[in-house]
Amino acid sequence: LSCRFQSKNYQYALALVFVIEEINKKPHLLPNMTLGFGLYNVMHSHMTVMENPFIWLAGLEKHVPNYTCRKQSKSVAVISESSIAIQMGTLLELYKIPQLTLGPFDPLLSDSGQFPSLYQMAPKDTSLAHGMVSLMLHFGWTWVGLVISDLPKGIKFMTDLKVELQKNGICVDFVELIPATVESQISYQNSAQIQILKSSANVVILFCVTESLIGTSFHSWRELMMWKVWVTTSQWDFASSEEPFLLNSFHGTLIFSDHHSEISGFKNFLRTVNPSKYPEDSYLSRFWSLAFNCSVTGASCKTLQNCPLNASLESLPPHHFDMTMSDGSYNIYNAVYAVAHSIHEMLLQEVEMQPANNGTKVALSPWQLLPFLKNLQFTNPAGDLVNLNHKRNLEAEYDILNFWNFPYGFGRKVKVGRFSPYVSQSEQLSLSENLIEWATGIIEIPRSVCSVSCSPGFRKTPLEGKPACCFDCIPCPENEISNQTDMDQCVNCPDFQYANTERDQCFYKKVTFLSFEEPLGMTLVCTALCFSLLTAVVLGVFVKHRDTPIVKANNRCLSYILLIALIFCFLCSLLFIGRPNTTTCVLQQTTLGVVFTMAVSTALAKTITVMRHWLLSGVPNSIIPICSLIQLVLCAIWLGTSPPIIDTDAYSEHGHIILVCKKGSVTAFYCVLGYLGSLALASFTVAFLARNLPDKFNEAKFLTFSMLVFCSVWVTFLPVYHSTKGKVMVAVEVFSILSSGAGLLGCIFVPKCYIILLRPEKNALKGLRDRIVSKETNVLRFSS
Repeated sequence: LSCRFQSKNYQYALALVFVIEEINKKPHLLPNMTLGFGLYNVMHSHMTVMENPFIWLAGLEKHVPNYTCRKQSKSVAVISESSIAIQMGTLLELYKIPQLTLGPFDPLLSDSGQFPSLYQMAPKDTSLAHGMVSLMLHFGWTWVGLVISDLPKGIKFMTDLKVELQKNGICVDFVELIPATVESQISYQNSAQIQILKSSANVVILFCVTESLIGTSFHSWRELMMWKVWVTTSQWDFASSEEPFLLNSFHGTLIFSDHHSEISGFKNFLRTVNPSKYPEDSYLSRFWSLAFNCSVTGASCKTLQNCPLNASLESLPPHHFDMTMSDGSYNIYNAVYAVAHSIHEMLLQEVEMQPANNGTKVALSPWQLLPFLKNLQFTNPAGDLVNLNHKRNLEAEYDILNFWNFPYGFGRKVKVGRFSPYVSQSEQLSLSENLIEWATGIIEIPRSVCSVSCSPGFRKTPLEGKPACCFDCIPCPENEISNQTDMDQCVNCPDFQYANTERDQCFYKKVTFLSFEEPLGMTLVCTALCFSLLTAVVLGVFVKHRDTPIVKANNRCLSYILLIALIFCFLCSLLFIGRPNTTTCVLQQTTLGVVFTMAVSTALAKTITVMRHWLLSGVPNSIIPICSLIQLVLCAIWLGTSPPIIDTDAYSEHGHIILVCKKGSVTAFYCVLGYLGSLALASFTVAFLARNLPDKFNEAKFLTFSMLVFCSVWVTFLPVYHSTKGKVMVAVEVFSILSSGAGLLGCIFVPKCYIILLRPEKNALKGLRDRIVSKETNVLRFSS
């Protein structure tokens, strides 16, 4: 057994004694046979690592290969650390000696071609990287440092860990490789210390193997260890250090330790261990003298004096001797049982093949165990399954331990969680956060991030030349949200939803339209009703004074038709207000086109009436039905091909979906408006030409100005209409309807109402004659 003289390594020796005594007491396992052992100390040095293996093989202090002075070696297997096994495994393979390693698991030793006689007792640690990353994710640590042994196993772990970190969005701030030789320590310590000190990462993952000089390195970093959270494995037992500053520095460390069941009776065995019970054990005597300050006497240095009467291993602080079985001791326990079961199976097979051996002793050769060890699988007394076939070896489950440092250097490891790769991903990691003691100076869960998380409503934008974990936060654009922290991209809200001001939620848009209840709709409705009422009043005045000269002039029937058309013009604007439906959408534009066509064609007929002396007398009466019929045909074609329909506008007004009437055929819509504009332009032209003709009541000037107002309103309407959206667009059209109708009403009928109501003396035949004579005289003077 390879063992350095440390309390942890000496527990290995005691575990070996315990399991051999336990097996020797079992009547059903190796009956009538007693197991023994030999203990050899192997130094961690490339120059001396093979010294004791040669002594064990040759039986001489001098190294003589392929020679032994012992008649017959009784050893059938070797148990060693993995690091020692790599170096002396080739030597032992020459003699076909089974070699069992107490850990940690090393992928290099799984090569059955290079090490066919070697078996690893430690479970596979392929899930260790995943377990550590799960711990990082649990606490939100996305910015970490790595301190790794510069050995093949360390490099392999670093590669696996980086893959897992990158897969889960965790970035590495620095990587420090710990040299495996003393020569590299001097140059390494200063650079590594500076790098870790200046790092903003508050969490450092530490992975070492037993033969690395990590302990020597870390002893010189007294101040460096403070205020960092270290995540490591049980392979480096820093808790066994006797230096108080190191214990204090690693207070709060989280340790991944192989999970195994408790071995019954081991602690009781340790309580009874003392030099008087095992007087032949020189290591125990030396350890006892150092631990309890005993005096050593005698030539063999095994006689102890002045020891405390109640001295026991249990009374020692944990950093001097830990009563809890370590991973290596547990693997030694299983290794001895594996050898015992193999010997038992081999003996049973020989008994079956040779039932009568005449009482001769059975001679065992190490190579005979190899077939039995190769596929050995058994359940140990603790109930755990042990499998020596590396292809079927199970992945390790881990206990997560938290190192507590008490005053006077009393350190203790407390189990605070567990990681198992055999359950669903959401249940693989379990932690009791209330039990965790953090590093010195940290009173709450520490943070280790390169950049502060982007809160909902913001998205990450990478920083040039920096890892992905370093970023800036910028607000989401309009109508986009991020409802989680650290989102890479904002998400568009659906068309029927909108983003709130914080940009972290989408709300359903409120359906709206130009309603009668809102101020704008109410104003337009009141205006339309007022104009309609005013027009009706004017119609009443004209009907009441129908026999007066000013009403009878220019065809009073046309005046009645024009006033009635204007009433419908004002009222048709109400179709644009309120919740749109199929009926109102169809009636809006068609009614507008027809009633305004009647109004404009009537104005054209009145203009032609002024010129009746030069035209046929029946022309004014036929203009209105002909023009209206053409407009009706255009509307019928519109409704027959692509009628107006209900549509939604989800973008014009934030947080609202506006119900509007879609025109259907845009071409038909502009044909209706174009035809109406052509009539208005024709009326304006004829009225302008007839403005100076002599007549009793020449309306040409009023008609000219009214058509000018009408055309101006609708010419202005087109660009304004196309530059607006939603309810404003509807309001612009309603305003244009009311404005153009008011222009016709005001320019044509207001002057006449003024004469009828306020200047009745001008509404007489004598006044008319005077005005006619005066106008004819002016015309003659103008002609001369």
